[in-house]
Amino acid sequence: MPPRSVQWPPYVRVAPWLLIVGGLVWNSLDPADYWGDPMLAAAAVLSGALLPLRDTVAVAVAIVAGILVLSARDGSIGTGNGYLELVNTTFAALLGIGVNRVVARHGRRLERMRSVAEAAQRAVLPEPPARVGELSVAASYHAAQDEALIGGDAYALQVTPYGVRALIADVRGKGLHAVGAVSVLLGAFREDSHRVPDLAGLADALEDSLLREADQLSEELRMEGFITALLVEFPPGEGTVRTLDCGHPGPYLLGPGPVLRDPGASARGGGPAVRRLDAADPGLPLGMGGLGIARPASEVRPFPAGCTLLLVTDGVTEARDAAGEFYDPVLGLAPLGPFAGPGEVLDALVADVARWTGGPRDDDMAVLAITRRAGG
Repeated sequence: MPPRSVQWPPYVRVAPWLLIVGGLVWNSLDPADYWGDPMLAAAAVLSGALLPLRDTVAVAVAIVAGILVLSARDGSIGTGNGYLELVNTTFAALLGIGVNRVVARHGRRLERMRSVAEAAQRAVLPEPPARVGELSVAASYHAAQDEALIGGDAYALQVTPYGVRALIADVRGKGLHAVGAVSVLLGAFREDSHRVPDLAGLADALEDSLLREADQLSEELRMEGFITALLVEFPPGEGTVRTLDCGHPGPYLLGPGPVLRDPGASARGGGPAVRRLDAADPGLPLGMGGLGIARPASEVRPFPAGCTLLLVTDGVTEARDAAGEFYDPVLGLAPLGPFAGPGEVLDALVADVARWTGGPRDDDMAVLAITRRAGG
């Protein structure tokens, strides 16, 4: 993995040199009191914290050399004040170099930790294949915090005897508990999707796996933990999609044009028709089967060639703008198309959500886009 480097604004590299010039000029105007010394010390520490070692050493040399030149001009070399000024300046220069080494060491440690986190994310949440039969697939995961790589959102895609099956889910809660639940859920989905013939049975099998894992948790987590999920199936040889909603936001269907346009769709600006496929009878989230409410049957909808099914977590649907309004993919995506494939859909959606929020999000955001290719 290539190392990451922080790209500071150009003025950061210039700032220590401006401080050096200001400090030396001030000292030259008032050699008796050396009021510019704090500016020189600030230049050394600032370069050590923000700049590479080579620049930090150059700043240190410039500070010491500048003080030597001023001391020679003032005739203080060899005197007590001259030695004291040189010692103080050298100490500030060495302090800047020491700060640089400490920051670099912690940066390397952070980079190693990030590499481990990325490896764990790839193991828990691997990228789905870009193409599966006549389907093109793209996935994206964006944590609410830039440095966080693993969270409580999840997606998966599996080729099974019953067709291609997909899952998107959102675990209630944060931290290691959520990551553990995601790991259990995805492992169960990969295994059970091959042996359970219908989506309702698959949802029950996933819940059984989660409940077995919940027996090892504290009572608080066991009582309050649940997972919203959306199960999707693309039967082989059919231009349809089968969905089962377990308390999750419904998927979005992006059509190639007016063929799918209806009163619930939006197609402003010549873009694609976009509509949300809400379930007629949304089921309970996974982990709440103990309430005794029967799971609804799956629903079958048309999914012709050229259409894209967009699965999202509530990091998309609950993203707010400055006025507190929720983001609506129907209104946001329609004027941005047409899209050449699922990758373009994801790029447009992520960029539009970032534009809508205008800052950091409050929740993780997982997105899975699946397009049925024409003539696939």
